[in-house]
Amino acid sequence: QVQLVESGGGLVQPGGSLRLSCAASGTIGSISSMGWYRQAPGSRRDLVAWISSGGVVSYADSVKGRFTISRDNAENTLYLQMNSLKPEDTAVYYCYGVREATLYWGQGTQVTVSS
Repeated sequence: QVQLVESGGGLVQPGGSLRLSCAASGTIGSISSMGWYRQAPGSRRDLVAWISSGGVVSYADSVKGRFTISRDNAENTLYLQMNSLKPEDTAVYYCYGVREATLYWGQGTQVTVSS
């Protein structure tokens, strides 16, 4: 089993920044892909960004140039640096990890962008 715990969410004004973290524990083994989804009220869960074990990254068009995903394999931690935040970025952010074809989810962290 792999446990994922997110942190770093909160309330921020438009134009501000937040850094989300996702700490992995348990039977880590070789986690391959990791990433972030988000879900706003009444909306589906959408992919925000992902990163491979080798560092290849991909972003949703809506966050390109503003968000940066990274991972520290030694610390088993995934990050999402979010800059120039907009009200439409408001959502619950979930991290995920894939290990041996099994998908694991974190519990989510709320990000609210509002003045």
